[in-house]
Amino acid sequence: NKAGTKLRGGILVGDASDYSTLHKLAVGTDEELTHSPAMLLPPLSARGSAPVEEELSTDPSTQICSCNDVTRGMIADVVKELGVDKATLSEVKKCSQAGTGCGGCEPEVKSILSQELEKLGGSLSNHMCEHFPLSRPELMALVRTDADPSNVDSFEKILHKHGHGDGCEVCKPAVSSILASLNNGIIIDDGRDALLDTNDRAMANMQRGGTYSVVPRVPAGEIMPDQLIKLGEVAKKYNLYSKITGAQRVDLFGAAKHELPDIWEELGEVGFESGHAYGKALRTVKSCVGSTWCRFGVQDSVSFAVRVENRYKGIRAPHKFKGGVSGCVRECAEAQGKDFGMIATEDGYNLYVGGNGGVNPVHAELFATGIDEDTVLLYLDRYIMYYILT
Repeated sequence: NKAGTKLRGGILVGDASDYSTLHKLAVGTDEELTHSPAMLLPPLSARGSAPVEEELSTDPSTQICSCNDVTRGMIADVVKELGVDKATLSEVKKCSQAGTGCGGCEPEVKSILSQELEKLGGSLSNHMCEHFPLSRPELMALVRTDADPSNVDSFEKILHKHGHGDGCEVCKPAVSSILASLNNGIIIDDGRDALLDTNDRAMANMQRGGTYSVVPRVPAGEIMPDQLIKLGEVAKKYNLYSKITGAQRVDLFGAAKHELPDIWEELGEVGFESGHAYGKALRTVKSCVGSTWCRFGVQDSVSFAVRVENRYKGIRAPHKFKGGVSGCVRECAEAQGKDFGMIATEDGYNLYVGGNGGVNPVHAELFATGIDEDTVLLYLDRYIMYYILT
């Protein structure tokens, strides 16, 4: 207000970690501010203080989801209505609309669900599905530490030993991912093709209308003239739509399923292989032109990106993941928006991990500075292994 004694509203730019605290000051109380309103402008981190983890309020009127104006009491009522057996996180979100907007309140929704289930004599399940009374990391740990790997080298054996029933669309792909990560067998052999979705079985992405797209691997976006010519010849021969993607590759759209083997055979003549655009695996490692061509580049980002992509191509993971290598701090390869990324400096590379450019963009965190290429790979090996296993 004009007197500077009450908070009426505000817009958070950048660091929004103080949202809950500020929101309570704005709508949760009629009390006046106990300090100068100017103190509310910088985030806690800028004031030299660590963010305070507050306990979730038990007041039913506390707003949990600001996107859809859902209070704690409304979520609690939904849990009671569904009951212990049906109150899952997905059902609670669906019925209450909490967490279906930006998704930022999902941890609070999950916490409330857990607390309310305890009141009803139940508990929040982390089971992968009805067929496995385990979470994915728990099942992964059991399979990889089995004394006899031959006892857990197929879905049927794992289901018999650690689960029950026939399996479903949730656990089959998850077990397929576990088997691919641990054994690295041919993904469509020995009955494993039945665990996969349509894209994996066809080794191509089904598009609108039932046709498929073909995405050859182009490590770091480096492509040879003969390969460009072959892409054009194949596109014309099979009447395919061609599109350069943000991942520095060329997609060929409109292929019929029976044409895929012939298309790949022709592309293979000039060294193309699958870009795994259909799988939960490494997609690409994007790069700028680096010091070879760019006057600002301080490291050869292209050759390093090619090395990284060829090192990790084919590795199956819980989800797809991407990387990037920028030849200088101008960051043309957008490495800080990838699952892992490297930015060149005069001393080597700065390594970033944990970024994301999807529905909820996340800025990657700086992991190490001024390290050489071999050290980068040493860290990435362990980072990727940890991600796959947990």
